[in-house]
Amino acid sequence: MIYERLTKEFEAARAAQTEEIKLDDEQWNDGLLATIREKVHMEAERKAMEGNAKPMEGNAKPVEGNAPISLNSQPRAKTTYRVGNKVICCLEGARIGILYETSFAGEPYEIYHVVLKSKSFLEKMTVIQHTVPFFLPIRDAENDHLSSNAMKFIDYVGAILQGFVDRREQVRLIKELYGNQIRELYHTLSYNMIEFTVDDFDCRVTISLRYADLVLTLPSRIRVLAWPVHPSKKISSTDASGTGSILAQSTPSRLPFAEDLLRTLCLPEAYAEIVLNLPPVLQQIFPHLKDD
Repeated sequence: MIYERLTKEFEAARAAQTEEIKLDDEQWNDGLLATIREKVHMEAERKAMEGNAKPMEGNAKPVEGNAPISLNSQPRAKTTYRVGNKVICCLEGARIGILYETSFAGEPYEIYHVVLKSKSFLEKMTVIQHTVPFFLPIRDAENDHLSSNAMKFIDYVGAILQGFVDRREQVRLIKELYGNQIRELYHTLSYNMIEFTVDDFDCRVTISLRYADLVLTLPSRIRVLAWPVHPSKKISSTDASGTGSILAQSTPSRLPFAEDLLRTLCLPEAYAEIVLNLPPVLQQIFPHLKDD
């Protein structure tokens, strides 16, 4: 499996490192990335030269008065770079490895890998291996950004991975905490669309969330609708014609307070607040429910 293979390779690269440099946003720039690219190609060329020199070493005689020359006489620094949730490693074969560490609620979650390579320092890089889920658009990101702005590509992949994990864990948490209340839960693989209903009240409440960008952890489009479970019941009131009763409202009503909560709080927190405030809001919108 590619995941196990890359995990072992990244672990070996980090175990062999002589230092890990932590970078802030200003230090992480195109110049540093160019330096890393140059370093991996120089290291690959050095090892190729060593390979060519080894057959000659057995036959070569040291010059009198001089110590034998060794290409390995100087220890070489092996540096990794940490930028936020990313660790950038120099891998064998002129490759650059990016390890992405995702998290949720301050706890570490999955690790993902991307390996980049170019034929030379001056040529564009390509993604040759990765463990990014197939439904996240890494190839689109590669086509859009990697050749023109590799740093933007690296950052964007990290952002969509973190966004995916965060949205997924929000849904997992509400299922774990409120699974007995939630019905008809639906979501896409990337969790950029989430829908579910709540039937524990006299009304059915439908919550629909859309995330316009895969990096988002809060929805960009929200719709929360409520309507009575039994819309044919009568309201004890007099209408304009004086008939004495009218049909209960059968069209759904939006719940702006719930939409505002979902816009500013993560899904489990927003849901808890919605459930707490929902009964009086529904009774205000549908007064006939008091008499049911």
